[in-house]
Amino acid sequence: MIDWTWIRAAEDAPLMIVFSAVALYALLILYTRLVGLRSFSKMSGFDFAITIAIGSILASVTLWQKPTLWEGAVALAVLFGLQFVVGTLRKRLPGVKTLVDNAPLLLMDGPEVLSDNLRRANMTEADLHAKLREANVTRLVQVRAVVMESTGDVSVLHAPPDAPALDDALLEDVQGVPR
Repeated sequence: MIDWTWIRAAEDAPLMIVFSAVALYALLILYTRLVGLRSFSKMSGFDFAITIAIGSILASVTLWQKPTLWEGAVALAVLFGLQFVVGTLRKRLPGVKTLVDNAPLLLMDGPEVLSDNLRRANMTEADLHAKLREANVTRLVQVRAVVMESTGDVSVLHAPPDAPALDDALLEDVQGVPR
């Protein structure tokens, strides 16, 4: 005989899920208003990790009895607090930025693929070509620079070949830029 109890929920479970979801939603709005929208950005690896952790807490608290709603609220408050403290320290102490953030890495300098940097980024040329296609690059001479950002996103800077040169300030904090 098949045991179907794993499909059914306790009679009050849907109501508790709704209550937990609404309460957590309200807390997210409150915490975001207190700490700021950066809480959900992917501007650094730390930001990305916090966003993933918040999502995990929301899912766990909403769908399970443990952790409790109170424990989830405290955990969210701690994560938002960490986000605020680290964000503030990153602005004031350059060493903290270096400690928590990955540095962006140049993958292409114009149409030239920087193979050593590609290896450092753990990317293949096929991965790079896919990113170029996503950015609608149709000819390699259009590429001004390709950067793996601190979040793991890949930015493709491209323009027509006769357009003005790339502004150096855009690559100021990027590793692997030929000087």
